[in-house]
Amino acid sequence: MAELLHRLGTFAARRAWTVIVAWAVILGIVVGGFLIGFKGLSSSFDIPGTASGDVISELQGKLPDFAGASGAVVFRTDDGSALTDEQKTEISALVASAGDLPDVARVTDPFTAQQQLEDQRQQVVDGRQKLDEARAQAESGQQQLNAGKAQLEAGQQQLDQGKARIEAAPLPSAQKQAQLSALDAQQQQINEQRSALEQQQTQLTEGLAQIDAQQAQLDDGSELLGFADAIRLVSEDGSTAIVNVSFDKPRLELTEASKEAVVEHFTADPVPGVGVAFNTEISQGVPEIFGVGEVVGVAIAGIVLVVVLGSLLAASFPIATAIIGVAIGAMATLSFSGVIQMASVTPFLGVMLGLAVGIDYSLFILYRHRKQLLSGADVRESIGLANGTAGNAVVFAGSTVIVALLALNITGIPFLCLMGTAGAVSVLVAVLIAVSLTPALLGLAGMRILSRKARARAAAASDAAEHPRRAARTELVEAQEHPRRAARAETGPVATTGRAVRPMSTVRAVVTMLVATVVLLVIAIPALSMRLGLPDGGSEAEDSTGYKAFTWSEEAFGAGSNAPLLVTAALPTGTAEADVQGLQLDVARELFSQDDVVAVAPVAVSEDRTLAAFQVIPAEGPNAVSTDRLVRDLRSLPPVDGDIELGVAGAAAINIDISEGLADVLPIYLVVVVGLSFLIMIMVFRSLLVPLIATLGFVLSLFATYGAVTAVFQWGWLGGLFGVHNPGPILSFLPVILVGILFGLAMDYQLFLTTGMREAWAHGAAPRLAVAQGFRAGRTVVIAAAIIMISVFSGFITSEAVIIKSFGLGLGLGVLFDAFIVRMLLMPAIMHVLGGAAWWLPRWLDRIVPNVDVEGAALERRHPGHHGA
Repeated sequence: MAELLHRLGTFAARRAWTVIVAWAVILGIVVGGFLIGFKGLSSSFDIPGTASGDVISELQGKLPDFAGASGAVVFRTDDGSALTDEQKTEISALVASAGDLPDVARVTDPFTAQQQLEDQRQQVVDGRQKLDEARAQAESGQQQLNAGKAQLEAGQQQLDQGKARIEAAPLPSAQKQAQLSALDAQQQQINEQRSALEQQQTQLTEGLAQIDAQQAQLDDGSELLGFADAIRLVSEDGSTAIVNVSFDKPRLELTEASKEAVVEHFTADPVPGVGVAFNTEISQGVPEIFGVGEVVGVAIAGIVLVVVLGSLLAASFPIATAIIGVAIGAMATLSFSGVIQMASVTPFLGVMLGLAVGIDYSLFILYRHRKQLLSGADVRESIGLANGTAGNAVVFAGSTVIVALLALNITGIPFLCLMGTAGAVSVLVAVLIAVSLTPALLGLAGMRILSRKARARAAAASDAAEHPRRAARTELVEAQEHPRRAARAETGPVATTGRAVRPMSTVRAVVTMLVATVVLLVIAIPALSMRLGLPDGGSEAEDSTGYKAFTWSEEAFGAGSNAPLLVTAALPTGTAEADVQGLQLDVARELFSQDDVVAVAPVAVSEDRTLAAFQVIPAEGPNAVSTDRLVRDLRSLPPVDGDIELGVAGAAAINIDISEGLADVLPIYLVVVVGLSFLIMIMVFRSLLVPLIATLGFVLSLFATYGAVTAVFQWGWLGGLFGVHNPGPILSFLPVILVGILFGLAMDYQLFLTTGMREAWAHGAAPRLAVAQGFRAGRTVVIAAAIIMISVFSGFITSEAVIIKSFGLGLGLGVLFDAFIVRMLLMPAIMHVLGGAAWWLPRWLDRIVPNVDVEGAALERRHPGHHGA
């Protein structure tokens, strides 16, 4: 690989314009592909196979109107007064005309819906009054009927007594028979009256039964309405109204254009005295990827490059190549957005990584080339040698990052797989540009990448190398004029500063190990309480429409209004229409009895009466612990009435499912990435302990990063400094992404420091002296590279999107902890304590492990034209 890169670097230096034109053609092709293939991005995330995903699939089959995306438009008066009739009319007009917007299924008029709720409640009151009146009439009729029955019984008793007297009286038979016949006629009348009374009693009983049935139905309806008392679309003070917008496409398939059309419709003609805001389901679009903060970060990186490389021309090359690489990588990825559904953060990750590694990788090659020029090397030979040595290390370092990013595909989570692949493409482009375009630019620049003083030093070094006798005389004169400098040069290996390189003391090494470890462990403590989630409207910028909609809804309708849950109930097959309300009531009672539920409302039943849907309003917002617990509790409930299974969906439940899925794959991903990279490092460093301590150091810095991010975003520490005004859960996929990116970058720094140590040890230096020599040789470029990384990543902290902000802070802190505490302090200290044991490798393993020669030592022996560089 080193020889191949040497040839590539020499070719690029010799045929610079050919390489530059080739990359220009590639850029042009990618731009064309972007213009043709870019079809927009999605601001939503999802994981297939989740519980909420199964519920949505069921809804799509039986209640499709509730399976699509939904959002809310919130209107509020500017002065907090109640909405006037004129304002209500204008809002209703906007609602009526919104039904024709693209992908919009229905738009709910809040005033009509609220009036319907009030009418239903009034109907219950009126129904109770009518039933009470009917029952009173029935009871009065019963009293009259009872009186008639009493009179009839009294007549019957008199009749029976009369019959008994006649039969006992000593009367002639004819006379007795005549009197008994007369009594029989009276008995007939009494029987007819009794029959009439019994018929009236039957009618009255049936009437009372109907009243009781109506009363029961009314009580059930009243109870259902009572469960929904907290659900409102117009606030009690009349100042705020919510317009619910339902789309006919799932949220992952809903285009930004459709959401923007809703925003445009409701803002084009403002209602006087009324503000309007849109919740994140509508307002959250593709975040701005490159802003002022990123420009500042790149500017700081430029300053660092000028300081390290000593000239503006040299400093411009890494930035220029990084920007070209970012453009190619990002647009190449976005060209496929018409074929593959892409999340809005997909290009952002590529841009962030492309900028950071693009600058660093070019810097590593340029820095090596500059050192060789200052040692008197020929320009083209130096370019080839720098590409074969530092470029070889760049290829390996980039490979570790690419492996870590591609390993995201093992998670099986589509948007994460795509993010990892897009990031890997950007890093691959950065590597290819670093080892081809950078040598081409260096070939065009020649000696001009050095300042005038540096060119003079390079010329003197070249002249001294070509005329050794003159060099010897020069050194003799130098020694006579500066005896102290000559004596100091003879005491041992000399670094660029002119000071002797000496190993640190063992006591200092042990203290450094302990202090660095304790510091990282303390910073990592908050990670023990880390919660994962997705940002809600409360996490948006305070002047954003998403934040306004979130806070307006919370103030007017309660925190739970921002976290409605959609609960489905699988009704028994063959359920009669008359039985639906009773089953709904049974389910609603069960739901309402749960802790942290403030309202339950039945919203729909499928045509075949096998699926019912309910809206459940929790007590707190979407990212509250209680809401998370409520979703889990609802899913763990046994079937209602023994056979009614429940399912839970809704934005809050979907976010919980995504967070759970990501938390489950994090340990697997960590093991795979660390395991693969551990094997690669054994080949590079030809040691077991060096890869082991490098990996453990990374784990320390990773958990310290988790702890710091948790303290800022979840606990709110230093929230004002970083623009975190509403602490909440950590972005659910941030820990996974941090593992992949930070591990790759950590191994970059490990490589550029440890290869120098191994090279010095292999050339015969004592193990502890080799640690000091390798550290001194690589620290400048590693410090510069780390500062550049931190500057670029920190630029993204200023983004208004909390997703990008958390990425910027996490990556910036991760590089800070790993580069300056682990690689610059902890690793050298541990290597010093281990001494020669650090390079131990079993003989059997040494025989089978290939020699990759990352530092390019063999190449330097074959191409000594660098004159001692």
